[in-house]
Amino acid sequence: MISNPVNSTVPIAAEVFKRKGVYDEKKLFGVTTLDVVRAKTFYAGKAKVNVADVNVPVVGGHAGITILPLFSQAAPKANLSDEDIKALTKRTQDGGTEVVEAKAGKGSATLSMAYAGAIFADACLKGLNGVPDVVECAFVQSTVTELPFFASKVRLGKNGVEEVLGLGPLSDYEQQGLEALKPELKSSIEKGIKFAQDS
Repeated sequence: MISNPVNSTVPIAAEVFKRKGVYDEKKLFGVTTLDVVRAKTFYAGKAKVNVADVNVPVVGGHAGITILPLFSQAAPKANLSDEDIKALTKRTQDGGTEVVEAKAGKGSATLSMAYAGAIFADACLKGLNGVPDVVECAFVQSTVTELPFFASKVRLGKNGVEEVLGLGPLSDYEQQGLEALKPELKSSIEKGIKFAQDS
């Protein structure tokens, strides 16, 4: 099931599963692949490289400033200016709004969502089938930060999340973005938990 807002619905689902005694943190994912698809596409356009060859991890959450693309870790490397990185970050964070505005309010990024969902589902199936080193970004229960849920790279396997990977080295700009997103993401997570507990 893919549902928004991911930052709150994943904690809601976790609480519901806990109440029923069936929660398995390795099998609950917030799909943030759409943010990765956007970051890769925008980066490839600016760097003038084939998007199929690009990898950009996106961490944090799945709304506004909680979306933090790590362009310092992008592959292949491109010498983009600080201004370019800031613009690409903002565009990745506002990608959904950009589509709604382009459609004059008559739709959203449904095809992009379907594409991202298919990519993530395919990665899950590969992991379940024992394909080694399947890594995708997803919003999961995490100890990467002090927040109980966080999007980062995860290694997928036969049991779901085999490993939640760390953030790796961040640029100063990304470190600032990380600190800026935490209060908003924390608030969204807490709203989800409270909603589930009050239901």
